[in-house]
Amino acid sequence: MRLYYQSFGVSRGSTDGHYGRQLKAIVEQAAAPGTEITIAGLSPHRAVADQYRYLELLDTIEVTERGMQAERDGYDAFLVGNIFEPGLHELRELLNIPVLGLRESSVQMACLMGASFSLINVNPKFVPRIVEGVQLQGLSSRMVSVEHMTVERPGVFDLALRDETARAEVVRQFVEVAQVALAKGAEVLIPAGGSLMTVLTQAGIHQIDGTPVLNGVTALVKTAEMAVGMRAVTGVFTSKRMKYAAPTGKLLSDVRAAYGDHVYLGAE
Repeated sequence: MRLYYQSFGVSRGSTDGHYGRQLKAIVEQAAAPGTEITIAGLSPHRAVADQYRYLELLDTIEVTERGMQAERDGYDAFLVGNIFEPGLHELRELLNIPVLGLRESSVQMACLMGASFSLINVNPKFVPRIVEGVQLQGLSSRMVSVEHMTVERPGVFDLALRDETARAEVVRQFVEVAQVALAKGAEVLIPAGGSLMTVLTQAGIHQIDGTPVLNGVTALVKTAEMAVGMRAVTGVFTSKRMKYAAPTGKLLSDVRAAYGDHVYLGAE
């Protein structure tokens, strides 16, 4: 099984940087025997502030191109390792292989682990986007709250991965905010972002007062393995009936004439 993990955090440095190495360790630990995972970042100067929709749009274009190439290269699933999941729905329409996202996989897994959950994010600007995503999943009734820490920029997490004092401050803030969520009734805590998940894993934070702290990176990898396995058994995973249906017939011919033969691989 070959999975393509599209990271956004490593675009600020490289796959060999502090975040890239820690992410690789988490992914490899999560992978079952026989699962091969390629981790790739976006181009330089991408994924700088994807909570802003215009910047996310620019990132999405590259993500969709990466996804189409991954299918052509024979990968079995494409993983969008970002809490906002740029390109997720576009790729489900474009590709035949399963396309899984960080937030969706985290929230779905949390609902198997407890009756309710809270997300803890790092920026007030994130909150409407996270709420919107959970509503789209139809799981708002299971969400107790979306709490947020005070982190000015993503570079804080890069520092925390290599500096013990900075890491301790991230952990302190997370635990403090987590207590607010627990008081509201959360049964599972979801760090809302791959960088935060990675720092907490490095610090060994997997539960608070008996409440699981869900590492969404791990959830994403395991969900992808399940999806590939189901497709292998049944021959199908992503529904192509309505929302993710591809153009067909004459319209498909017109689309490919305009955009290229590489789009909607396998559609007829």
